Amino acid sequence: MDWGVAATGLLTGLMVGVTGMGGGALTMPLLTLVFGVPPLAAVSSDLVAAAVVKPVGAAVHLRRGTVRPQLVGWLCLGSLPCAAVGSLLAGSLGRTAESVLEDVIGVAVLLAVGTLLARMWLDHRAADGGAPVRPVPTVLLGGVAGMVVGLTSVGSGSIVIVVLLLLHRGLSSARLVGTDLVHAVPLVLVAAAGHLLAGDVRPGLVGALLVGSLPGVLVGALVSARVPDRPVRVLVGGMLVTSGSVVLGADVVLGGAAGLLAVLVGAALPLLRGAGVVGRARGARAGEVSGEGGRPRAGRTAGGTGGGAPAHGADDGIVHIGPEGARRGG
Repeated sequence: MDWGVAATGLLTGLMVGVTGMGGGALTMPLLTLVFGVPPLAAVSSDLVAAAVVKPVGAAVHLRRGTVRPQLVGWLCLGSLPCAAVGSLLAGSLGRTAESVLEDVIGVAVLLAVGTLLARMWLDHRAADGGAPVRPVPTVLLGGVAGMVVGLTSVGSGSIVIVVLLLLHRGLSSARLVGTDLVHAVPLVLVAAAGHLLAGDVRPGLVGALLVGSLPGVLVGALVSARVPDRPVRVLVGGMLVTSGSVVLGADVVLGGAAGLLAVLVGAALPLLRGAGVVGRARGARAGEVSGEGGRPRAGRTAGGTGGGAPAHGADDGIVHIGPEGARRGG
């Protein structure tokens, strides 16, 4: 058994357990770049391993009640047939066309990074799990995700969960992750079945991945409530940018620089969002002050005292009797 592949499974299992995403998008480039696994074998073996690992996270969310069954059904309506088509298409490409599959994988990884950053920007807006379901765009999303997963094994977590957030803005983050993981179970099962029939599944590779990913996803699920996931997602985003760029043919140094830039952008997103909130708050405060300035303030014009209880007039010579004036008069 290749212990390096097992360590890759452990890393990706931890990422999935803690953040709910990054499994296929992280495993695929590492298998092809670091261990020299052919793209089709990497896709097929990763999908079979994911079919075993995904139900672990899904079971946790089902027990917690953080799943929207309606959304799962509409997603499956589009994703399952497209996943079967994608997996058969990936098998029909053959080894002579694996360069095409490498390009598809690279684009899918970079797309996963973009959606990961989008979720980091939009995640604070999610509030309630009772948002209405939008069937047509949800089915279309499922179809696109199924095709991408069938071809590359990438996207069952990172891509689906972000587009769900864009379509169903009222969903909380926990319901997004739970709904996505439950939907991913039949999705990866269908895609894995297609690759078992027409792909290049390597049992030794699948076993090594499971040796690391099963304990990894269990540990990640146990500590997910205690570890902040934003720093983890920032680091995963940087790793994905680097690996996706190299898969597409970029130099390793250039890919590393791109990954570092992605980390910096991800780290700056909370600061930019916080600056926007502060700016809006200051603008609202300035509007309130301006509104107060347009109202007559009799107390201050009369005697410089606030609260609407002036003591003496400034120009008319009339003594205004009030509590303060009564005390002075006495």
